[in-house]
Amino acid sequence: MNIFLADDHPLFRIGLRLALDQEEGLKVVGEASDGFSAVDRIRKNPPDLSLIDVDMPGMSGIRAIRILRKVMPEMKILVLSTYDDERYINEAMSAGADGYVLKCVEVADLVEIIRSVYAGRHPASPFMVNLAVKEGDAEAAEDSNEVALTQREKEILEAIIEGRNNKEISVCLCISIETVKSHIKSIYQKLQVRNRVEATLAAMKKNLLS
Repeated sequence: MNIFLADDHPLFRIGLRLALDQEEGLKVVGEASDGFSAVDRIRKNPPDLSLIDVDMPGMSGIRAIRILRKVMPEMKILVLSTYDDERYINEAMSAGADGYVLKCVEVADLVEIIRSVYAGRHPASPFMVNLAVKEGDAEAAEDSNEVALTQREKEILEAIIEGRNNKEISVCLCISIETVKSHIKSIYQKLQVRNRVEATLAAMKKNLLS
């Protein structure tokens, strides 16, 4: 089984690669330290399963998973995270992750989880977080989708999430910087936020770009 590792801590990646490569039938075929590189490298050389951290610089792991799930629906994706946080778990589920594993997991347990998920099974492990969304959370998510952004606002919001500044957005979308600013102001008003960080968090929470 070919595996891809996406994590911004090089020592963690090195240790995990060495450990997984010693397991029969497992081979790490690629690595990335940020979401942009992960998406690019995975698309160029698709693995059987990807291990992706949720918290990476640039494009987040959640955003990377959402993109990868659209273009590679058959690939298995496991989140490997230090955060046992309901928000991250729900976002991972919404993005299309097949499992959410805590980094305190032992290598042997992680290997068993990887093999089980790849085989289509759902392993019972204290390190594997349940990705099921509570009924109340599902209703809240449904209500949150009532925020109505225009197509252009969605394009600009996506660029904001990717870390682009106003000038870069202007060049990318072939519009003036003043037009970009006007759209961003409208986005802030609709999302009821005050800055780019809050806009990014709101977009993730409400799944506005899914």
